[in-house]
Amino acid sequence: MKFLKKDCTIKKYFVEKTKQIDKKELRCVGVEYLRTRRSFMKTLLTMGETMACMVPDADGPLRYVDHYRMTMAGAESNLAIDAAKLEIPTRWFSRLGQDEFGVMIRNRIRGEGVDCEAVIFDETRPTGLMCKQTGNGESRVFYYRTGSAAAAMSETDIAPELWHDVGVLHLTGITPVLSESCRRAVEKAFDEAERRKIPISFDPNIRRKLWGQQDYKPLLRALSLRSTLLLMGAEEAEALFGTREPARIADAVFSNGAVQAIALKDGARGSIILLRGVAPIPIAPWSCHCVEPIGAGDAFNAGFLAGWIQGRDWAICGRMGAIAGAMATETPGDIEGAPTRQQMEKALQGAAEIYR
Repeated sequence: MKFLKKDCTIKKYFVEKTKQIDKKELRCVGVEYLRTRRSFMKTLLTMGETMACMVPDADGPLRYVDHYRMTMAGAESNLAIDAAKLEIPTRWFSRLGQDEFGVMIRNRIRGEGVDCEAVIFDETRPTGLMCKQTGNGESRVFYYRTGSAAAAMSETDIAPELWHDVGVLHLTGITPVLSESCRRAVEKAFDEAERRKIPISFDPNIRRKLWGQQDYKPLLRALSLRSTLLLMGAEEAEALFGTREPARIADAVFSNGAVQAIALKDGARGSIILLRGVAPIPIAPWSCHCVEPIGAGDAFNAGFLAGWIQGRDWAICGRMGAIAGAMATETPGDIEGAPTRQQMEKALQGAAEIYR
């Protein structure tokens, strides 16, 4: 969490201001401080594939569906948008096809306040496409991404201008398994972040459909251990480290890597924050009415990272992750339900009404 030196002056101003007001106004000053501080925050950089996504207007097999709604889907762009809603400066990088789907994706992500200036449009490869199938309270996903523009990302795309004013890099385990060139791109991003002493956030985000006959567990385990913040689900921990037990996960990770904190996500059972030399911090789930779970993990990551970037304590970071993840499930779609900064602050304060 690196901010410009001007933040010290800002903090002194707000400390003096709090001495002049009563307790009822104190929370408002805190929110004003966070808003002012944003001008001096470093940028959250993320990179990965985003696809055009066709969502049916009815449940059941797609062969019987007549109408679809066009949207987009991608773990990294989900996080970028969710973090931008929380007023964190974000930058998203990828390759898109020079086609209507690609332009739609760039425009929508940019419209949510995310910096997309580094995105490369590929004239020879298409934008990836996916279709959702819904029914019985569940969603299935069909991918049409072979040979996509994003699969052509390579280490040569990791240009110096990507790193301007970057304070944290977030990556997932999806990108390095898309292709050999994508693996090299991710490893180059890790190398550059380490060279520039930029903290790395990593979510293994295991998608076995992408693995084919390959076993990518050694690769994702190695990348996990190189990260500063490891954000993973309990099932992913079991796949990569052989256990779901927090103490054993902490021992396996902290004794072998650079990780400083682990956010261990376990759905409706809540999450646990694991730190070096500190007792685990349990995070209770935030009560919600789940409509669609897709995108919850990305929203959790965004909420957690937003708290971390803002300098909040670990328990509040975890609480922000829990709130964001839960709210994301209350609306169909990956990003539509993710909270704004104002909604997050109300939820943290325990407000009964947070959607106004």
